[in-house]
Amino acid sequence: MIRPRVTARHLGVLALLGALCAACSPLTTFDTLVPKDRGGVLVARNLAYGGAPRQRLDVYAPRAGCGQARPVVVFFYGGSWNSGTRAGYAFVGRALAARGFVTVVPDYRLVPDVHYPAFVEDGAAAVRWAIAHAGDYCGDGASVVLMGHSAGAYIAAMLAVDPRWLGASRTAVKGLVGLAGPYDFAPFDVAASRAAFGQSSDPAETQPVTWAGAGDPPALLLYGTDDTVVQPRNSKALAAKLRGGGVAVDERAYAKLGHVGILLALARPFRGRAPVLDDVSSFVRRTVRGDQR
Repeated sequence: MIRPRVTARHLGVLALLGALCAACSPLTTFDTLVPKDRGGVLVARNLAYGGAPRQRLDVYAPRAGCGQARPVVVFFYGGSWNSGTRAGYAFVGRALAARGFVTVVPDYRLVPDVHYPAFVEDGAAAVRWAIAHAGDYCGDGASVVLMGHSAGAYIAAMLAVDPRWLGASRTAVKGLVGLAGPYDFAPFDVAASRAAFGQSSDPAETQPVTWAGAGDPPALLLYGTDDTVVQPRNSKALAAKLRGGGVAVDERAYAKLGHVGILLALARPFRGRAPVLDDVSSFVRRTVRGDQR
């Protein structure tokens, strides 16, 4: 099989596509063009975790196949809670799978068809599905790490720190990975947050920083210093609240990286910009072993 060579021109096109995605719109075109990790494969597509059309997910696993049960990462993409599709994130699923993790990438219902808390409820249903079915793909349903970018990081964080959503299943969540997430953004002063959360009678109740504290799983909170879409103060606020409750937090800032750049750094051609994939992989392995030193 002849593999296409990624030239500087190709990288320029990919970078342009990334720049056009400044609001985290679907990355389907980017995902189609970008080289993928051969060590991770799509093993299940379009599986239902609920009855709605968008309550579907894909599963990625290491090409090496079964052996010891593998940690499970559930990845939620961003898109201001009003856009996105799992079809644009095979590059993430395969990258994480190539590092040895069974990776679940769900869709979820979007604004304006739904509003808070529907997308969090969908996230919880997807996580419960992952816990129940991980063993079908050589995954360990008792060792789950929740991960997300932007609006998806919000969903992951709410599921990790707010016990209302997962109930007893929350004990399977061993860690949280947030990439450029909004965790402390009330009052709602931009159109996307007003549309998604403006109907809430208690804005504070919608915020991860309200719920974070003692007993929450360890967290890896990543952001770019040049992010102007979701301010780094969100990650700093959540990190401070978790640390105040005695929770282990690894907070990392990547210089000269923006809101989309931190996501693109997971893709093969852009990994030289920041060690996002290495940092995430190390955290997941360390977390599922229970070693937070």
